[in-house]
Amino acid sequence: MSITPHDIAKMLDHSTLQPYLTEDDIRHGCEVALKYDCASVCARPCDVPILAEMLKGSDVKVCTVIGFPHGSHETAIKVAESKLALDEGCQELDMVLNIGKLKHGDDAYVQDEIHQLAEVAHNRGAILKVILETCYLTDEEKVRACKLSEAAGADFVKTSTGYGSKGCTIEDLKLMRASVSPHVRVKGSGGIRDLDTVLSARAVGASRCGVSATEKIMAEAEKRYAEGTLKEVTDLKEMEGGY
Repeated sequence: MSITPHDIAKMLDHSTLQPYLTEDDIRHGCEVALKYDCASVCARPCDVPILAEMLKGSDVKVCTVIGFPHGSHETAIKVAESKLALDEGCQELDMVLNIGKLKHGDDAYVQDEIHQLAEVAHNRGAILKVILETCYLTDEEKVRACKLSEAAGADFVKTSTGYGSKGCTIEDLKLMRASVSPHVRVKGSGGIRDLDTVLSARAVGASRCGVSATEKIMAEAEKRYAEGTLKEVTDLKEMEGGY
């Protein structure tokens, strides 16, 4: 089935999270996202005011990260960080769950923390994505993290920060999609650098992809669309090795 470049753009959270980026880089990232009408720009917390200014009145959402990148902040700090981001105009929060607590089996702590942030977000009309950092988890832990996230009221489960030992894999996306109901969406992130990976993620049920290679991905999407070859992926056999 044919799709459009805009369908691809609306899957992309344009990522501007690298620690060395300057304000000029952040503004350029906003311009890229506005050019293609991406889903959001996901930036560092200190950059939220820039995003709010540049994306105002557009269909591109302001997104930031909470407890990034290790998830080990105290819950109260994550809550305060979320409230400040929302005050500054944020519309989507990508939180890192407490990986150590999950691995220790402290499910109540993990669920309660996600629940607190989900409430903060939803009370302000924002959405919450929960980053699992799958590279550090067993499959059983990934499933448990997904179920805890849904029970806590999260809107998305997300694979990775991009700063762990490994990023997104198609197998992880398939496992996560199977571990939550249709009410919870799935986001792939970490090492997604080309259109084929985005199409593969889409094929296994991912609704969003966090990427910094937006211009490259969209150039390829527009090229294929012009050629009549931009289509949904139906055969993943050659693409399931992970990215």
